[in-house]
Amino acid sequence: MFLDRVKILVRAGAGGDGAATFRREAHVPRGGPDGGDGGRGGSIHLRVDPGQTTLRDFRFRHHFRATPGGRGEGSRRHGAAGEDLVLEVPPGTAIYDDATGALLADLVASGQAAMVARGGRGGLGNKHFATSTHQAPRHAQKGEPGEERWLRLELRLIADIGLVGLPNAGKSTLLAALTAATPKIADYPFTTLEPNLGVMDLGDDDPRLPTIADVPGLIEGASEGAGLGHAFLRHIERTRVLVHIVDGAGRDPEWDHEVIRTELAAHDPALLKKPLLVVFNKLDLPAAAEAWPAFRAARQRDGLPVIAIAAAEGRGIAELRAALAKLLPSAEAMAEPPEPAGVVVHRMAELGDGFSVDRDSDGVLRVRGRRIERIAAQTNFEIEESAERFQRDLTRMGIDAELRRAGVASGDVVRFGEIELEWEAEPWAVER
Repeated sequence: MFLDRVKILVRAGAGGDGAATFRREAHVPRGGPDGGDGGRGGSIHLRVDPGQTTLRDFRFRHHFRATPGGRGEGSRRHGAAGEDLVLEVPPGTAIYDDATGALLADLVASGQAAMVARGGRGGLGNKHFATSTHQAPRHAQKGEPGEERWLRLELRLIADIGLVGLPNAGKSTLLAALTAATPKIADYPFTTLEPNLGVMDLGDDDPRLPTIADVPGLIEGASEGAGLGHAFLRHIERTRVLVHIVDGAGRDPEWDHEVIRTELAAHDPALLKKPLLVVFNKLDLPAAAEAWPAFRAARQRDGLPVIAIAAAEGRGIAELRAALAKLLPSAEAMAEPPEPAGVVVHRMAELGDGFSVDRDSDGVLRVRGRRIERIAAQTNFEIEESAERFQRDLTRMGIDAELRRAGVASGDVVRFGEIELEWEAEPWAVER
């Protein structure tokens, strides 16, 4: 089964909790804090494996989780870092944030990788919070949760030559004639229900081995979602050369030719700027032989190269192979991925103390802001000293005042990310 589009849930490992411990040694009656830090959680990466051609590894498994970081311990012993999780994907995989639709990475080159979920930072041990006036802190940070998101993976085949045309134009027959591929071939439309790949041998004197993709037949309106081919239009975006196959024995070869060009332009006008060869197929049939002179003259007026073949009989295949060899780049150029080149999108993390206060659909007040949500997630509210520290952060950042302006009342629930707290008139005493 050719799988070219999947949704997966990735969850990076949470950071380990920092420790709140104190030195306890003989003859050291007042040992200071010695809690170690928690380890960072494992991150999740997607990396290109050139040996893969589909997203089949994600057919039955859609949830992936990296390991969390270890807890800190006494004697300033830090927790172990969580192990990163690396998921292999085929070349040509585009990665989108499913919630926002934002492109996170477009991976094409062998070994190219992108981090898609960052592991949470480990919490600091209590030794970090000792001061000259507070020498025995019981406060230690909890580990930061790892990033979690739904991703949409879309594969766009990386092939040197893309075969396009209406259903039953003879694309699969031509693929079989040019390569060792054995696609399903039959005398009815929509025989091909998924892309097929083959490798063409250009001869003993030519080291290039171009790959050819046979894309399921397109129909009028394919760029708007009609027919079977609309889901596969993206597979020809990365090809170096397009071969447009026309059924010469069809009812109107000229109309067939214009339909495909219109659909290609509607999907992406840049497709018509690629090197293109028009192939007039089924020349062995009387109707095609009759239509060929007028079709050839029309393509010459358009300035488009055209060649006539009979793929079923193998007639014209050698000439077609030679024509394709001239359109393809050098062996050195073909060793590099075709355009567009792969890219990893780096977005600057939100910094500072920015926040907003609004109400969720259930009427509960929610405080949004990367920094305050992280502080809340790393606070152990069962420790009074930690809770007081969190209240000081609310006051310092202006969130306390903003919540009061929003009408927060004693007993109301306030959300900070995944954390829910019950507000009191004086939630915690603030140290002066």
